[in-house]
Amino acid sequence: MDQQGGESRRITLHAPADFEGMRRAGRLAAETLDMITPHVKPGVTTEAIDRLIHDFILANNAIPATLGYRGYTKSSCTSINHVVCHGIPGERALLEGDIVNIDVTVILDGWHGDTSRMYVAGTPSTKARLLMDVTYESMMRGIAAIKPGATLGDVGNAIQAYVERNRFSVVRDFCGHGIGRRFHAPPNVLHFGRPGEGPTLKPGMFFTVEPMVNAGRPEVKVLDDGWTAVTRDRSLSAQFEHMVGVTETGVEIFTLSPAGLHHPPYAA
Repeated sequence: MDQQGGESRRITLHAPADFEGMRRAGRLAAETLDMITPHVKPGVTTEAIDRLIHDFILANNAIPATLGYRGYTKSSCTSINHVVCHGIPGERALLEGDIVNIDVTVILDGWHGDTSRMYVAGTPSTKARLLMDVTYESMMRGIAAIKPGATLGDVGNAIQAYVERNRFSVVRDFCGHGIGRRFHAPPNVLHFGRPGEGPTLKPGMFFTVEPMVNAGRPEVKVLDDGWTAVTRDRSLSAQFEHMVGVTETGVEIFTLSPAGLHHPPYAA
């Protein structure tokens, strides 16, 4: 896609006042992930995790955006080990050493707050810990590339270069997205690419940066439930997600953890 292409013309440029709504929604989404942290441990089912998330969001006068979205029946996504994204909570209990991405989106006063983090039930393997560390760092390097005049290709390249330098692979089948009063909107935020390509970033753009990184090959497949995406080679996969806004001078992250729980290992 070229910088002046159709997608660029469809990207909403939000007013300065809109940032406050996104700050509040992003903070609540981050607080939801802070809340669930001590509950992620061996023996706990993903259904129990989802129920806690659902109740917390409602108690804070917000709505779980995923509940009923395109037929999805849960208030979060819980993606374990080789599940890349969109894992559906259920009766599967977490086992010692499992890694799990928990992804939540709230709607607060009409604004969406979307974020995800990796968690560990017990103690992760050395490879799993490295995969999570690299995935988190790749996201932060992508976010660091965001400023007016940069392109989404700059963001994707920063992520891809770091991931591949560490001998992991970036998933191509899923990407970040524009967000605001709509859950999903232009632009598509690819986590790979070449510098200078893609839409040019402008103040007022809101979108997610959410790289999915595999320990093996990048290919994925979606299971028969129509949601759960897994690595084709059954290698481990990790993901982190922040929601950001382009400012006049750089970038603002709306979903920073108020408790400082950015990536594992989390303090008890």
